[in-house]
Amino acid sequence: MKQLMGGARRRAVLVSGAIVVLVAAGVGTWATDTWPFDGKDTYCWGAWKEDSGPDFLSGDALDEDNASRTSKETVPTPGRQRGRCTVALHSERADSSDGGKVVEETEITVTYGPAPESAAKRMEWIGGYLGDRAMPLPDGLPGATDGRHALLVLPKGCDTEDGRPTAVTLDSTARSVYSDSTMPGDAGLGGSQSVARLLVAAANHAMEKAGCAPAKPLEAVSPMPTLPEEDEDFFTRACRIRGLEFGKKEARDLEYQVGAVTDDLQSCSVRTQAGEGRYFDALMVAQPRLSALFDGATGSKAPARGWRGTGVFADDYKVVRADCAGRPLTVLMLAPSLHETTPYFAAFADAVARRVGCAPVAPGGSSR
Repeated sequence: MKQLMGGARRRAVLVSGAIVVLVAAGVGTWATDTWPFDGKDTYCWGAWKEDSGPDFLSGDALDEDNASRTSKETVPTPGRQRGRCTVALHSERADSSDGGKVVEETEITVTYGPAPESAAKRMEWIGGYLGDRAMPLPDGLPGATDGRHALLVLPKGCDTEDGRPTAVTLDSTARSVYSDSTMPGDAGLGGSQSVARLLVAAANHAMEKAGCAPAKPLEAVSPMPTLPEEDEDFFTRACRIRGLEFGKKEARDLEYQVGAVTDDLQSCSVRTQAGEGRYFDALMVAQPRLSALFDGATGSKAPARGWRGTGVFADDYKVVRADCAGRPLTVLMLAPSLHETTPYFAAFADAVARRVGCAPVAPGGSSR
């Protein structure tokens, strides 16, 4: 009987010990908002959680008939420094105007990986995330977002073997497809502040999976800066920069957008109003980790007579890097050759260099 009682007692102790372990583990996961029994789905390597804030993650996004939210992900690892995750929403409803069907489609994609290897592709990639309406991320994070797209350059410990920085990007699309037309929509990301936090959360989780996470996770807690002004479609001088002048007839079909204007980042975009096509995008980058995106892509000599630093004048982009008070200042202009002319690029380069207290970059800058 003593032996039987002792065995029962030992089993009780083991069971209660197991319960304590489970409860302790549960308390730990609950405290970090990852309680495993709450039935909430997670996305992007565990970075985002269902009903955690933005509309595209909410239950309301699934209220439409035939609505669904799906996800796919490829996890970065120490041996494969690339990853991708996609969250997609799909719904269908009747079109009251013609009895047809309206299909709503939203897709948010996060990519983890190095900057493109090709210089031309890299310049377009950089301009697409840092130019136009993009504003710098808060808390000194090396990146930018316009509320629909975002880029964050990761710490040096995540660089590739060939020295290229690794970045996390976020892209979103949303559209309503009618029987006779397609209209753009709102992806439900919640604005630039929300996008910054989504991006940083995904970056932290991706770096953990890839084995290059810093000791302290990245944070985006301060308010996002806002655009200094809205787009302008009545002008002769773009972005208030002397030298970016247009005739009244030419400017009638154009509009410009002043983007970021800081010591680390400045942009000016000129678009054709009718087709919203690019006329030119001008960008200055001086933030150290953002500047690293240009490493190896600005050549080894001056791009033309009189220019300071090194650079490349290609058919669809012009880029120059020069020293500015001990750190590299890089200016980039993306444009079809038909539209952009070197004087526009020179005017922008010297205007931003002068504003941040650097020597002229382009020839004749001292007289501008």
